[in-house]
Amino acid sequence: MKKLITLGSLLVLTIILAACGNSGGKGDDKKITVAASPAPHGEVLKHAKEEMKKKGYDLEVKTVNDYKVPNKLLDKGDVDANFFQHTPYLKAEKSDHKYNIEEVGKVFTTPMGVYSKKYKKIEDIPKGSTIYVSNNPAEEGRFLSFFVDKGLIKIKKGVSIEDAKFEDIVENKKDLKFNNKQGAEFLPKTYESKEGAAVIMNSNYALDNGLTPHKDAIISETESSPFANILAVQKGHKDDKKYQELIKVLQSEDMKQFIKKKYGKDVIPYEK
Repeated sequence: MKKLITLGSLLVLTIILAACGNSGGKGDDKKITVAASPAPHGEVLKHAKEEMKKKGYDLEVKTVNDYKVPNKLLDKGDVDANFFQHTPYLKAEKSDHKYNIEEVGKVFTTPMGVYSKKYKKIEDIPKGSTIYVSNNPAEEGRFLSFFVDKGLIKIKKGVSIEDAKFEDIVENKKDLKFNNKQGAEFLPKTYESKEGAAVIMNSNYALDNGLTPHKDAIISETESSPFANILAVQKGHKDDKKYQELIKVLQSEDMKQFIKKKYGKDVIPYEK
């Protein structure tokens, strides 16, 4: 009888430990671990810590500089949430890797910009030039949008700019070439070394490397950009109380004022 009780206790203990090990932090309702890009995402989360503490939550921020990592961490349950990507990127990641991840809400836009040490206007870029961009296929339409808006490139009829790919180009007046062989984190170095005619990068990478996007970029996205950055969690958990409390803080008027004061035009708070 004692053996049966002991075996039963061990079985229950094993099940409990296994459940805790695979919970991704969801077993602790008062702690939230978020994987985020260093700036501005990580800085915004650090500002949210005090308010979350008042609500009874311990917010831990893990900064990650590689776009390929945060969704892996979240899908495996190594973190509770991530904050670094926009909806089109998450959509592509889910399609490519079958991640069980969903959006909680939008927070801000980090405007993408075209940077050049050689030319002051996008129209001045010469024929046959190379433009350096990241190896993120979900943002190809975003890269192209600058040239589409200026009439330098046309894409297939019926293809939205959010979904456009390089193969959708039907007219390229200056025969521009897009080099997408590098990760986004390497683009600031490409810019500093004056490779190519221009580099297209997000303002978070520009900020991380001492640039002032609205001053240093020769052209930037406007407030109407559809690429707002989101808070994401594992599928089935977006309505969990702790994540709803976090998104409320991230979308609060206090947070909007903090973002505007700290980043000016370089980070644009999301407006519902």
